[in-house]
Amino acid sequence: MADVEGKTHTCGTICLKYLLFIFNLFFWLAGGAVMAVGIWTLVDKSDYISLLSSSTYTVAAYILIGAGAIVVVTGMLGCCATIREQRGLLIVFFVLLLLIFLLEITAGILAYVYYQELNAELRADLKERMIQNYQQPGQEQITRAVDRLQQDFKCCGCNSSADWREGAWIQTYADIRLVPDSCCKTPSELCGVRDHPSNIYRVEGGCISKLEEFLLQHLLILGSVGLGIAFLQIVGMIFTCCLFRSLKEDIY
Repeated sequence: MADVEGKTHTCGTICLKYLLFIFNLFFWLAGGAVMAVGIWTLVDKSDYISLLSSSTYTVAAYILIGAGAIVVVTGMLGCCATIREQRGLLIVFFVLLLLIFLLEITAGILAYVYYQELNAELRADLKERMIQNYQQPGQEQITRAVDRLQQDFKCCGCNSSADWREGAWIQTYADIRLVPDSCCKTPSELCGVRDHPSNIYRVEGGCISKLEEFLLQHLLILGSVGLGIAFLQIVGMIFTCCLFRSLKEDIY
């Protein structure tokens, strides 16, 4: 009993404690990084999300934010469990690591699946959402997103500026403008009356190619971060199991 109270451990147990403690410090920092990536994904060009018909992109980002928050709490719990050498806390720590692992894998899979389907979705839905909803009643968010998209990526129309001749928008503004003012290289009131290349952006592939490139980059980051942290969790779970077993052996 005296040995238990004194917590006399073998060299292996002490090494495992230090390894797990160092792991938890890095894990805690990684949690903050994961949250930052998730928030950045939603905030950076967040208006563009309204142009997507699928919520997969948003869900993957929210999963990363949730997982990052749990990682921060779990990292602190892991440090306490390691320092105090409480096997009960180590079990809770292991369960949380497993939960985070599943969340990260889910986010990574969602990002990968959406990565494969993104091109088809954009080509099927983006043109209609842009052209038919632009400056229509109740579609202020779409209008704002389209204007920002065309200005940020220096493009005009879904596939080309000619797309604007086909939608509901042109029926309202045909007597004044040929394209929205956000297509102009130097935006000003009614600058869209001229659709000459000297006045508006002409990009091969239109805005759809620019938006696709932007989203693919973000999805790659989401998937890479999710899978990378998931691998880190595996290392942590191995250390936790080894320390739990080592503490048990020392007690007996």
